[in-house]
Amino acid sequence: MMDIGVLVSGSGTNLQAILDAVAAGTLSARVAVVVSNVPEAGAIERARAAGVDAVVVDHMNFADRHAFDAAVVKILRAHCVRLVVLAGFMRLLTEVLLNEFPMQIVNVHPALLPSFPGIHGQEQALAYGVRIAGCTVHFVDKGTDTGPIIAQAAVAVLDDDDEDSLRLRILAREHELLPRALQWIIEGRVTVEPPKTAGGRARVRVRGVQTGVGVS
Repeated sequence: MMDIGVLVSGSGTNLQAILDAVAAGTLSARVAVVVSNVPEAGAIERARAAGVDAVVVDHMNFADRHAFDAAVVKILRAHCVRLVVLAGFMRLLTEVLLNEFPMQIVNVHPALLPSFPGIHGQEQALAYGVRIAGCTVHFVDKGTDTGPIIAQAAVAVLDDDDEDSLRLRILAREHELLPRALQWIIEGRVTVEPPKTAGGRARVRVRGVQTGVGVS
């Protein structure tokens, strides 16, 4: 059983997917703490309803990102967290947090990276006219959505899709993919290999599983 910490900023549907997987016994983890940078985030109530300690660290109360991240690290360490999950956490991380948890921070992104990094991945996908969108679970490094890719799931873009409809279908796949990828990490199946070429992305190997999920 691994203690994980979940960082949130919004409604917390991916947090709920994690909590549900823990309750169902498909994720061998304990959510030790949920940290929100937004005092009114819906994820806080989800955490408390599940009996999980939820802490608000309002980024507006800090002089800079480094000071904020240091406060978050202190909370995570106090709860003996070994793996950190960004579940709709809308803050860029500094080296303060990254160096404390090297290749132990996982993010879920609503696009098939390396395409459409940053915010509004669904809107970008529609603007470029792609026929396949999706989501990516990846380790976090110092770049914006540049970390090693653990797993991806594809979602067909329908002719009548708008940003909201596509977002909801991608989100449903995120809820499936994120707990699954976390379980692989907890089981020790995941290793990260260095890039084969200069400027390339490190590659993740996952022993005994298929990390690409079919189009839905």
